[in-house]
Amino acid sequence: MRTPFAQRLGIDHPLIQAPMSGSTTPELVAAVSNAGGLGSLGAGYLSPQAILEQAARTRALTAQPYAINLFVTADEFTADAGQVTRIRERLDALMVKEGLDVRTSLPERWAFPFSEQLAALREARPPVASFAFDLLTPKQLSALKRLDIYVIGTATTVAEAKAWADLGADAVSLQAAEAGGHRGTFMHAAEDALIGLFALLPLAARAVDIPLIAAGSIMDGRAMLAAEILGAAASQLGTAFLACPESSAAAAWKRDLQTVREDQVTTIRSFSGKAARGLRNRYVQAMPNRPEDLPPYPVLNALTSPLRRAAAAAGRGDLLSEWCGQAASLVRPMPAAELVAVLMREYSQARAGLDRMA
Repeated sequence: MRTPFAQRLGIDHPLIQAPMSGSTTPELVAAVSNAGGLGSLGAGYLSPQAILEQAARTRALTAQPYAINLFVTADEFTADAGQVTRIRERLDALMVKEGLDVRTSLPERWAFPFSEQLAALREARPPVASFAFDLLTPKQLSALKRLDIYVIGTATTVAEAKAWADLGADAVSLQAAEAGGHRGTFMHAAEDALIGLFALLPLAARAVDIPLIAAGSIMDGRAMLAAEILGAAASQLGTAFLACPESSAAAAWKRDLQTVREDQVTTIRSFSGKAARGLRNRYVQAMPNRPEDLPPYPVLNALTSPLRRAAAAAGRGDLLSEWCGQAASLVRPMPAAELVAVLMREYSQARAGLDRMA
């Protein structure tokens, strides 16, 4: 069934593959788009040149609509030198203890400037652009609209959803408490914005009149339909696609997803300095997690990068940022196109079951 939202975007299914920065590839994005969903390229960590290269690769693999996602951040960052020194000592000691032959270093830059990434996105001109961590400025939004780019904001509360709607966004992705990865919260403390999907959806539907996208550990077609009944125009799935062969998630991470207990998923700051949802593993247990003890994002994210790369190479999932949603163990390792087909078959069967009960 092609919903009005899907028709507007030129896709077949009300299904979006979440833009998981560091784990999505052009191959994954294209596979989902070719299967009728909306593939999303997570570009928050990419240089402007890499954004253009990956966009070109995606377009070479699919003629269907796709999205590029960016993190709305400042162009420049300052870091507390003492805080950086202390966390580097802590990280280096952990790597020594765990037998990893790598140490932290001060990078040339903490992150790529958002304004330059946004300029690259405009040059790539994807049909859809999505954003997290903060609002765009009215000028930035207008520039995207002039290029006929469909803009999706990320919200974790009703107030944030209204802020995006008032700005003029075309749709809002509602990131519920169950969702994996970095929290998109920008108007509240992260802990105050952990609202369950089945509460957040109807509350936001009452408050805004633009399409809402449900995001929060949706792992099968039944959950997609449930979200639609509560007001969602589409569902955005991230963890469900992490174990696909087209995903660039580390092999150890893909393996660990299949055995995650729901009580092991927690809010973590110690990898990046920003609240994110993922698996409470050995690294998380060994590192401080209070904001006051950690450099903020993206400073800490840059400092932990060598450790995460070394852990992935060594097959040490217990030292990785294993982002995942609450129902991660429902993951089904299979090619992305096959997963889209399974999800939509489940969605159709669930809808048919409701129709029989009516």
